[in-house]
Amino acid sequence: MRKTIKNIFKFFLLLLVAGIIFIAWANYSIKKESSALVSYNVADVPETKVALLLGTGKNLNNGMPNAYFYNRIKAASDLYKSGKIQYIIVSGDNSTKDYNEPEDMQMELIKQGIPQDKIILDHAGFRTLDSVVRAKDIFGQTKLVIISQKFHNERAVFLAKENGMEAFGYNAEDVNKYAGLKTNLREYLAKAKAYWDLLFGVEPKFGGEKIIIP
Repeated sequence: MRKTIKNIFKFFLLLLVAGIIFIAWANYSIKKESSALVSYNVADVPETKVALLLGTGKNLNNGMPNAYFYNRIKAASDLYKSGKIQYIIVSGDNSTKDYNEPEDMQMELIKQGIPQDKIILDHAGFRTLDSVVRAKDIFGQTKLVIISQKFHNERAVFLAKENGMEAFGYNAEDVNKYAGLKTNLREYLAKAKAYWDLLFGVEPKFGGEKIIIP
């Protein structure tokens, strides 16, 4: 009995070590592959018809404003006003009636002076994979500038490349490292999950009719 328990313990220990190695490798690989394709500098961004703004909640769980959200809005506004892009797909979660990331982003972008007819809503961007792949499959874009924080852009650009797209990430300002500790820790798992999804051919939760961007 003791031998069986010992063998089971060894098996789970090996699984744990293998998991840690896989997470570390996935994070290193994704960062390395996307390092030359993300930037904080507008001048580095190639002129592209469409940008993809990745969604997040407007407010935190405690009701305070979410700095990730507002920093992404500012980055999208700056990029549009620079003339580098013509349209912005705002892609996010709208899984419940009272939670609508795309419309929240749209409203803030309009406040920043972005014309409403230059903002395209994607209400089915439940995950980064969904947002990226839907930009190609639903909105017909094979070349994108993706807007989010650096850690997020690294993963999004990697997913875009793996799905046959040409992508560049424009980095929004990050948040205080202590305030964003939970998000940054979660990102280690998210990068590993990105590889897992590719290995198993995971697709977006929803498809839909194609939407033409003029």
